[in-house]
Amino acid sequence: MPFRYYEKLKPWQKEIYLKSDSITSLPIAEPEGLFPLIKGLEDSLKKEDRLSIERFSQAIVRALSERFHVSLIKVKVLQVRPSNHYGELHGLYYPKRGSGMALMILWIRTAKFGRIVAFKTFLRTLLHEFCHHLDYELFNLPESFHTEGFYKRESHLLHQLMKY
Repeated sequence: MPFRYYEKLKPWQKEIYLKSDSITSLPIAEPEGLFPLIKGLEDSLKKEDRLSIERFSQAIVRALSERFHVSLIKVKVLQVRPSNHYGELHGLYYPKRGSGMALMILWIRTAKFGRIVAFKTFLRTLLHEFCHHLDYELFNLPESFHTEGFYKRESHLLHQLMKY
């Protein structure tokens, strides 16, 4: 069942949406190889060490990129989430343009109270932004829509990595 905004899409966008929606899993080759990185990320968040969080995030994204045979993403971790009347921004993904590198930006502190975000929330955000990268690079989709399939892929990645 497509999300409500589907009806406002142009016919060519609906094709992309339906293709994205049909892809529901992303099996990771040897996910246990990432478990030390996942644990390191969790420990870094507990210590509230932004540079260490950024290093572990970059290492996780690098390992996932290698396993899915897609180009690398530059990961930047910032402090307090931007917010407005719609809510807080958890992460952003900027696709690769020309010879440049794709960019993922993640925030580690809530906007309202400046508290460090929960580990699972942060990891889910990282995987969410990585799924946008896969839409462009692995599935060759010209746009990356938030479809039910997209969220199932994100959850599938998370469940494989949370078994550490």
